[in-house]
Amino acid sequence: MLSKVIRVRYEKGVLKPLEPIDIAEGEEAYIVIVKKESVARKFYGIARKHRPELSKKDFAEAIEEIEDEDIR
Repeated sequence: MLSKVIRVRYEKGVLKPLEPIDIAEGEEAYIVIVKKESVARKFYGIARKHRPELSKKDFAEAIEEIEDEDIR
């Protein structure tokens, strides 16, 4: 595995993966931190280019629906 995007949760000073990761115990890796809100804001801007009538509320509901699905 060269690279993978996974969701994590920050709790008590530790980033905890929300899905399995494929690295060995003790192996080092690099991470890039992107706040969930900034990603949603970027996608909302892209979506508005294609559907100008899309409201923030409708977009937020769509994101919640996607997050509730298991998309592996």
